[in-house]
Order: sequence, then C-alpha cells, then structure tokens
Amino acid sequence: MRKGVKATVIGGVFAVMVGGAGYGAYNVVSALDGGSGAAGGSVKSGPPSGDEVEEAAEKFFTAWEKGDATEAASHTNNSAAAGTMLTAYGEEAHITGVEITPGTTTGTAVPFTVKAKVSYEGASKPLTYKSELTVVRGETSGRALVDWQASVVHPDLKDSDTLVTEESATPQIQAVGRDGAVLTKEKYPSLGPVLATLREKYGAQAGGTPGVELVVRHGNDGGPDTPLLTLTEGKPGKLETTLSASVQAAAEKAVKRYGESSVVAVEPSTGEVLAVANNRADGFNAAFQGRVAPGSTMKIITAAMLIDNGVTSLDGPAPCPDTATWQSQTFKNLTGMPPNEGATLANTFMRSCNTGFIKLIDEEPLTDASLTAEAQERFGLGRDDWKTGVVSFDGKVPAVSGPDRAANAIGQGQVQMNPLNMASVTATAITGEFRQPYLVPPGLDDRELATAKGLPQSTAAQIKQMMRLTATQGTAQEPMSGLGGDIGAKTGSAEVDGESTSDSWFTGFRNDVAAAAMVEKGGHGGDAAGPIVADVLRAGG
Repeated sequence: MRKGVKATVIGGVFAVMVGGAGYGAYNVVSALDGGSGAAGGSVKSGPPSGDEVEEAAEKFFTAWEKGDATEAASHTNNSAAAGTMLTAYGEEAHITGVEITPGTTTGTAVPFTVKAKVSYEGASKPLTYKSELTVVRGETSGRALVDWQASVVHPDLKDSDTLVTEESATPQIQAVGRDGAVLTKEKYPSLGPVLATLREKYGAQAGGTPGVELVVRHGNDGGPDTPLLTLTEGKPGKLETTLSASVQAAAEKAVKRYGESSVVAVEPSTGEVLAVANNRADGFNAAFQGRVAPGSTMKIITAAMLIDNGVTSLDGPAPCPDTATWQSQTFKNLTGMPPNEGATLANTFMRSCNTGFIKLIDEEPLTDASLTAEAQERFGLGRDDWKTGVVSFDGKVPAVSGPDRAANAIGQGQVQMNPLNMASVTATAITGEFRQPYLVPPGLDDRELATAKGLPQSTAAQIKQMMRLTATQGTAQEPMSGLGGDIGAKTGSAEVDGESTSDSWFTGFRNDVAAAAMVEKGGHGGDAAGPIVADVLRAGG
C-alpha cells in the first residue's frame, strides 16, 4: 500500500470517530467489555435472562470446542485475559478434542463437564473434569457475557496460573511414613500441598526419573506445580518422612469436623512430626505457616517465664481478680469466671485466668524482654532458624512495652504462632528439652536443626503438672475426658479485630505425643480445637 493511501485510510477512520463521537467513543469503550452494542440503540441493563444465559454460554462453549481462543474470549467480559489462557490451553497444555456438556443452569450459573485429550510427544491420555461459569451483563455493551475467571477453564486455576504439559521439572516422589506406609494426596487430601513441596525440594535427590505431566503452573510465587494428569510415568523416588499413617489419618478426619482448622502432632522425645492436616478453603498450610495470636495457650510460656525468674511457682501465689490494669489498659477474664484472690499459679493456669498473669508481669526481675527471652532461649521460638524440611514459620514473640507487653503474656498483642509452634511448646514444656520439629530426616540433606537450652527440669515438672490439672479438672476437662495414659492440656481463645467470635486454640499431650490445633472463629478452646486434638492424641498416644 502506498504511503499516501495508508494515511488517507487512517485519516478516514479518525474522521468517522470524530464525526460520530457517540458511536465511535462508545465502541472503543465497549470493546474492552467484550464487544459493542448496536449503533444508536439502547443498551440493555439488569441481570441476563435465562435465554441470554443459555445463548452466551453456548457461544463460548462452541468456540472453545473448536479451539478458537479469540472467538471464545470475545464472549467474555475480559477478552484479553481469556484469550491468553485459552490459547495456552491448546498450545502449552496440548489439550485438544474438547467436548463440553452443560449441566442444569441455576440462575446465571452454568455448570459443565469437559472431556478432552492431552497429547505430548506421542503420549496421549483422556482428561475429564467439571467446572462452572457465570453469565453477567457487560457494563458498557449490555451484552450477556461469560464472567471471566481462570477457574472457568479449570477449577484448580487462579488468575495468575496457567496449564502446561511437559516433562516434569522434578521427578515424582513416593512419600512413605515412619511405618513404611505410602502417603498419597488421594488418601490424605490435606497432605497435597506438603507432598508437592517435598517433591519440589527433594524429588531430584530421592532417586526418581521425571515423567510427562499436565500441571497447574502457579504465578506470583504461588508454590510448586500442581500435577493434574500423568501422561508418561517416571520412576518415583522414595522419600522417607516422619509422619505416622495412623495419626495422619486421625488428623485428616478430625479437621473435617470444623472449617478453617489446622492441627499438628509431634513426638516430644524426638521432635518428629507425626501428622499435619488442614481443612481450609484457601489450601494454605496454616498448620506450619500460620501467623496468628495463640490466645491462652501462650500461658505455657508465660508460666515458665514466671517460674524460671523466681516470680512464683506451681503452688505459689497468682491472684485472680475480676480485672487487672496494665499501663492504662484493663484486662478481664472470660464471662462467668469467679475471682480468686488467693489463687495459686496452678489454679490460675488451669482456669485460664487472664488477670492472674497480667498482675505478675511487672514483678522483679521481669522486663519488656523477659517473655521474648523465654520463648527464644528455652522454647526455640522466634529466631527464624527451624529447618523442618518444608516451609514453616517459627513463631514470633517480640519484646514490647506498653499494653502489648501484658497482651503478649496471654497470647494476644503482637504474639504470632501456628499449631506447629504450639505442639513444639507443649513438647518442650513436658520434657524440658527443645527438639526442633522436623518432617524429613535431617540426614537426607545434612540440615542442621535449631537448638535451644530448654527448661530446667523443675520448671518442666511444674508446667507438666499444671497441664495435667487443666486436662482433668480445668478448662480442658471436657475434650480430654476418656483419654487414658499421662495426659495434659491448655486451652486458648484468641480475639481477632473485627470478629465477634474468637479463634479456638488447644494444645495437649498424651504419653509421648503432643498436638496443637487452631480453628478460625471456633470460639472457646475446648469447643472446636479441643476435640480435634483429643482425636489425634487418641490415635497416637
């Protein structure tokens, strides 16, 4: 095309847009909304009708089945994002032969089943899964359009993810427990993210060979690939873990009873992790990586601080008034707790009296840093040096002044923990020895485990006895009832800003098993977290 002609055409288009400003400007905007409305016509508004929902979904499905990513994307309200992902569906994931069967429409939601084929370098396997889309009205075009979400393409996809079929970046692993049982995400669903992390970290050195897989590749540092389909089997490498199949099974079953719950069990005599389970909508391993206030389970560490610094002892004074004020902030106990000005530390601990601990934290020789020192030096917390074999958070107990010094002592304020941390706290408290929890034997990759000096045996003996009293006569009595052997526990309720219901915390031991659980918005410690821990201890103790 000659230069002059090209310029004329461009100028002509520009003239049309300016001359018909309403029409041209409208179409530029509506193109960002999946398409354009009729020239000079009124734009529809309100929810799409049933016929519109059916028609929009059908057009989208038809184009998707044909492999026409551009056409399919044009029937969504985000054609750029949809086009990119649908193109990758065919080119990077190598998925062809798509057949889509819509289900029964409910309002504007259309469930559907996808049957397709994944082919890569001569290997091919069928792929079947279910998903769902929603039809909305375009804000500017008025058209009925598929509301674009990555999960439309596959339910495991998030917006920054994509599907890829290729030779695995790392070989598969066959994770085995301490008793030799094979641990799979099919049998132990909440282990899925943990097993994926173990594969990413240890797959190459576990002795396996890679296969070809369809995976979800997570963007924005979303973690290791999530396998969806194996086309060519590699040779899995055997990876030994510390997990107990029986305790893990009990943990999986226990967390199913409550949404947004997590639990960890450890063996106090070794530090080996026996179970880790989560029941969370977001798939986050909160059991190992959570960072939330632990409520009154923190009083295990606070009580140890009081004993170690000579402030009081098991049978020493720890008065429990109705309220206690620390630097202008007033703290209260749970509603209905009778005051006891003559209470001992054991009595205050087993009833979980907040004010009894608040009134003692200004005693000599305690300082703003005393609780931090106790947590770090004796319980191994808050130094960012645990090497469990997977990603984990080591807890946080900062040295603070003001009202948060008192709040920290009862597990509020700026203290952050997770069930792994609190199971370890219980293990240290009852043995006097800090043994850093681990999921994979350190000899596998020569990891150097964290160390701490632990507790004096006299302190450990007093804490253990107070936990025994709490489990048999105090706030943990109901969930721990029926458990035989040497048992002990501590309850906790952590208040969360803006939430009317507290997080439920509970940690306990039975013989040589310690466990801790947290349930978001679960209420009192014994209400939700307590039964979870009891079930795990029942299986492992």
